[in-house]
Amino acid sequence: MSGFDDMGAEIFRQEASELLQSIEKGLMDLEATPGDTELINSIFRSMHTIKGSGAMFGFTELSQFVHEFETAFDDLRNGRAVVSKELIGLSLQACDQIGKLMDAAENTESDNQRILASLRQLMNPDGDHAEPDVPTEAVADPVEQPEQTLSGDVTTVIRFWLGVDALRLGSNPALLIEELRAFGDTKVRALDDRIPTLGDLDPTDCLAGWEVEVAANLSDDDIDMVFLFVRDEMDLTVERRGAKPAEIDVVAPVHEAKTPVVEQPAAKPAPAKPQAAAAPSAGETMRVATERLDELMDRVGELVIAEARLNALTGASSDPAMMSVAEDIQRLIAGLRDATMSMRMVPIGSILGRFRRLMRDLSTSLNKPLEFVTVGEDTELDKTVIELLADPLVHILRNSVDHGLETPEERLASGKPESGTIELGARYSGAEVLITVRDDGRGLNAQKIREKAISKGLMTEKDDLSDSEIYRMIFQPGFSTVDKVTELSGRGVGMDVVMRTIASLRGEIDLASELGQGTTLTLRLPLTLAIIDGMLIDVGGERYTIPLAAVEECVELPAVHAVGNGGSSYLNIRGELVPFLRLRHLFEIDSAPPDFQKVVVVSSAGGRVGLVVDRIIGNFQTVIKQLSQFHADLKFFSGATIVSDGTVALILDATQLVALGRDVELRARREVAA
Repeated sequence: MSGFDDMGAEIFRQEASELLQSIEKGLMDLEATPGDTELINSIFRSMHTIKGSGAMFGFTELSQFVHEFETAFDDLRNGRAVVSKELIGLSLQACDQIGKLMDAAENTESDNQRILASLRQLMNPDGDHAEPDVPTEAVADPVEQPEQTLSGDVTTVIRFWLGVDALRLGSNPALLIEELRAFGDTKVRALDDRIPTLGDLDPTDCLAGWEVEVAANLSDDDIDMVFLFVRDEMDLTVERRGAKPAEIDVVAPVHEAKTPVVEQPAAKPAPAKPQAAAAPSAGETMRVATERLDELMDRVGELVIAEARLNALTGASSDPAMMSVAEDIQRLIAGLRDATMSMRMVPIGSILGRFRRLMRDLSTSLNKPLEFVTVGEDTELDKTVIELLADPLVHILRNSVDHGLETPEERLASGKPESGTIELGARYSGAEVLITVRDDGRGLNAQKIREKAISKGLMTEKDDLSDSEIYRMIFQPGFSTVDKVTELSGRGVGMDVVMRTIASLRGEIDLASELGQGTTLTLRLPLTLAIIDGMLIDVGGERYTIPLAAVEECVELPAVHAVGNGGSSYLNIRGELVPFLRLRHLFEIDSAPPDFQKVVVVSSAGGRVGLVVDRIIGNFQTVIKQLSQFHADLKFFSGATIVSDGTVALILDATQLVALGRDVELRARREVAA
């Protein structure tokens, strides 16, 4: 393929993938509301678009498969079939097969035929009205088709001329006429009034027109669907006749005067009627490569750093004119930063479709009927977070079905409905997004988890841990309370992957459960991974940044704790004991601390901990720079940033510091217990 063809094929794959997700979502919705005719039409339109685009870009096998799929599904549109669980299941299999054909997978013919044969059998179990499949290549020239005997009360007469370049661009009039035949009996006639003399004829031009009489009252939507990909460059007229076709006189050439009323002028292309489910026009949206957005975000980050340096210089000079310019630049960069970050934001609903399919398949394979509920689909996250979030959510949802929900018999015996419920929700909470997975299953058994943790050496029998601390043991590598390994779970790797992935996103996990009632798992994620609000602190002459979203409050270090040799101590903050860590000791700084130290209290899913610092400098926009692989072992730092004077400040990982505080506290408990 040429470079242009390769680019066109890639664009087709991207758009077809979105349409395929739309079809899957529509099928899942249709299973819940089988009588929704508009939903059926929307699914049919998406199929039709994939078929037409596939043929245009050379995906012949895909186009033929979707044509057969569309034909079987057309029975739903026409009321000749009803929605069933079996039909939805086969249709989802067909969607999977379309994905394979888009990726040019090999040896797909047998699967194509198996799926299509199952669809035909399901739609027509008795074999009545079955028609042999006609390959695309077998469609004869419409001029040579014998006239059919038309029947019906209303006839739609369609006359069309494609654009002169239609054949060179891959359009085929025979395929368009074949689609019109699907609506009813037809009579086809060629229109040659626009064909020039032989000396002026270019055989690659599409100059013939076609008149097609269809024994049906076709709506504008039906006609738009047939000519979806050629409407912009064609001439089209539509005439509807109320008399029976048998009484209609022979149609005169188009260029002659016509007595019947013509609905659209013959000289102008008819504009396509807008569809409810149609994709936005090119003026509303534009597809941009992810790499370009990343590069733009990097440039904006550099501007934010430069703007901070400019403000520092302006403050030192006290020049009114310079200060005015700096304020304008600050305002413009703030607007550019917000606009760029909003471009990177993607609704979480963009990945929910695959989870609905996953839950349906799990329900079927495990024989656990369930209702999957989604809340807050419009909640937006950074595109990088969305991409990395998919796999952890798959592990969590699988565990919710496999471990969380009981069998129908167990649920009925415990007084619960036979069908379980799993809810996936998302909502904003300050500078974070909370993603919650909740089930109404059996809940976590703290005693069983404790026994397993003791047997694996993760804790001792003397350790006095709360239920929430025991629940977090399930995130340990290789930890599983399942006695039997299945295809879905039991090896103790899924939740460990979840913890590591969420930690790499600077997120946290909360876990709550009630035995016999269900489990709620909450992921706390930052809105973006590019630019955050940070608190700049000083420890031993070095500056560090703490994510402002993790900071709860700042207090003065009491004089009684001013001198210490490290380790963990406790502060009494409004009646609550909060352990604190001396960052000077953690970073091995030997110089004498200042007389008045501060404590920055940070929180995470693991609890709260105070960080003793020398000085709090203030808040500022933090542009996150990832650390190199050589610094991967520095677990207390999640990245770095450049401050206003051009120096580097490491970003503290609040989650790791809280975990360290908990470990120190746990060791202290063990020493006391011993």
